[in-house]
Amino acid sequence: MIWLTIAGFALFLLGLAASIALHELGHMIPAKRFGVRVTQYMVGFGPTIWSKRKGETEYGVKWIPLGGYIRMIGMLPPRPGDDPTKLRRVSTGPFQGLIDSARDMAQEEVGPGDENRVFYRKKWWQKVIIMSGGPLMNFVLAFVFFAILLMFIGVQVYKPIVSPQTTTCVIPATEQRAECKPGDPATPAVKAGLKVGDEIVSFNGVKIASWEDAQEKIRSYGAGPAKLGIVRNGQPSTLDVTLVAQDRPNREDPKKMDKNVGYLGVAPTRVYETQSIGAVAGHMVGLTGEVAKSMLNLPEKMVGVWHAAFSGEERDRQGPVGVVGAGRMGGEILSSDVLSGKDKLAMFVSLLGGFNLAIGVFNLLPLLPLDGGHIAGGLWEGLKRAFARVLGRPEPRYVDIAKVLPLTYVLAMVMIIMAGLLVYADVVNPIRLSG
Repeated sequence: MIWLTIAGFALFLLGLAASIALHELGHMIPAKRFGVRVTQYMVGFGPTIWSKRKGETEYGVKWIPLGGYIRMIGMLPPRPGDDPTKLRRVSTGPFQGLIDSARDMAQEEVGPGDENRVFYRKKWWQKVIIMSGGPLMNFVLAFVFFAILLMFIGVQVYKPIVSPQTTTCVIPATEQRAECKPGDPATPAVKAGLKVGDEIVSFNGVKIASWEDAQEKIRSYGAGPAKLGIVRNGQPSTLDVTLVAQDRPNREDPKKMDKNVGYLGVAPTRVYETQSIGAVAGHMVGLTGEVAKSMLNLPEKMVGVWHAAFSGEERDRQGPVGVVGAGRMGGEILSSDVLSGKDKLAMFVSLLGGFNLAIGVFNLLPLLPLDGGHIAGGLWEGLKRAFARVLGRPEPRYVDIAKVLPLTYVLAMVMIIMAGLLVYADVVNPIRLSG
């Protein structure tokens, strides 16, 4: 099955590369629409595998599929008082030197006739649209993936239909076994004559809407005789059952036990049910909130990743995972001999949808060098200009994000270290879907 694992890993990387390409396209389309000169469109980092120039833009693919970029001229404004068509000396101060060097590099690509095609001279709302295009594309992709999952593949639900996996005997919850032993009493379901495929539709005359509903009614009833409404081969009928009292795992927390609850002894049937587009929107909203919350807890989560990588502690299944870890999950999904073909497809689509959603949310963090930092700069510029108009003051200068470049370099280094730690942890102590 090793070839299936490799194929799953490669398939995930292919999906990730496509997502990155579309993310950068989300930046490039509005940039060109607003007249910014885009000199490069690259998927990946590091050495170039392939590239081709078309018009004024070089399109290419690089070896390391951990991101991508487009290069727009004039990302940083010149230093106040400088001639934007000329370079200046670098200052001797270390931080100012970094800023001036970055300004000089930003100006080197600005040629004659490009004065109005630089990024920094665009209107604030155009900057916001350009920098929001990438994350927005990830959100659109996530919505498409989740729409495929929920509306066409469906989500797993449990129906109150007797499953072939239903046990025929009463096994105490304290005993870790699935097979019946001689002397084990038959379940109330077996004694009542329930068969595989029977659908439970009512309990003591009260309609049952779902498997969870059936569980609640049976457990809360306790031991004793009851009437069970079923449908068998399309024909309704009623069975007399006598429930027994059992200690069973709590439905919310399986580590806890519920004492002396009613027990029938049936397992539900798992089916896929398709959902509406409204369910897709609700799923996206809920999951986005969870991802945003996890981003706020990212420093704490990374401490757990450190301990898992170097102390052998168990990885948090709800913690962050890198590209390598997600790729391993893709390989694990495809090579599984337990999952059905539909299960594999559902999990793979969900993995790609979740990864795109996480990329979109992460890029909206108002920190440079992320897209959110540029978006925040554009919004601040718009706010300053609005106040200037209201107060009758001269129009303020462009927001100069070059001033925060030293902090940007520090944050970029932190992100590189975090990415490296995730790669290492994903190799030595990965999160496994099978547990």
